[in-house]
Amino acid sequence: MDILIAFSAAGFYLLALAFIVPGLSHNNGIQARPVFFSATVAIILHIVFLKDLILGGVGQNLSILNVASLISLIIAVITTLAMVKMRIWFLLPVIYSFAAINLAAAAVLPGGFITHLEAHPQILLHISLALFAYSTLMIATLYAIQLAWLDYKLKHKKLAFNPNLPPLMLVERQLFKIILVGHILLTVTLITGFIFLQDMFAQGKTHKAVLSILAWGVYSVLLWGHYRMGWRGKKVVWFSLIGAFLLTLAYFGSRFVKEIIIGS
Repeated sequence: MDILIAFSAAGFYLLALAFIVPGLSHNNGIQARPVFFSATVAIILHIVFLKDLILGGVGQNLSILNVASLISLIIAVITTLAMVKMRIWFLLPVIYSFAAINLAAAAVLPGGFITHLEAHPQILLHISLALFAYSTLMIATLYAIQLAWLDYKLKHKKLAFNPNLPPLMLVERQLFKIILVGHILLTVTLITGFIFLQDMFAQGKTHKAVLSILAWGVYSVLLWGHYRMGWRGKKVVWFSLIGAFLLTLAYFGSRFVKEIIIGS
């Protein structure tokens, strides 16, 4: 039953893609309603699937694939809601594709990493903040890639008018708003980690703390460079990518090796 729900959700994500991609390819106006409806159904099914997968037994199953699918769900929810007021059509194919892939992987390759967060609400708060911080900064990374693509097309005069694409300057302004929100969330995540996690720098976990702090430093320098020094263009894109890479290593690096490579 869970597999049926997972693949149904993935199917609705792909249906949403079917409404988006032709508009991006042929400069046609994309109809928001069918995209929103398809994505909403996919998200509802996604929630039902993860509820059973994570909360279906004793404790919470936070395997790496379950967490990755949860992050893709958070990103899908945020961007689907944002779609109502913002032109983010360029990002949605990537977001919905990853959501569908993560759903399929979590359904076909079930793993186990049982926690008992009901006994530790402060840890639940820390993990929730971490998930939202990571999700927000991954959206920022996609914005940075979109910014680089638009900048390249404009400089080489290869960008034809497309009503579905936002102006370059608007993308840049939105990028830094998102990075600022993600940076605040990451800051609070680190603070709660120092307060609530007694073993934050214990053996086997030190790299997570160090890499997260390094990522925080990268985003801090990026925000300072933009607002105080006027950084724009490639430098902004590279800093965004480096920050996202460090944060991904912090969140998933060792667990990927333990659960996917060694575990298989």
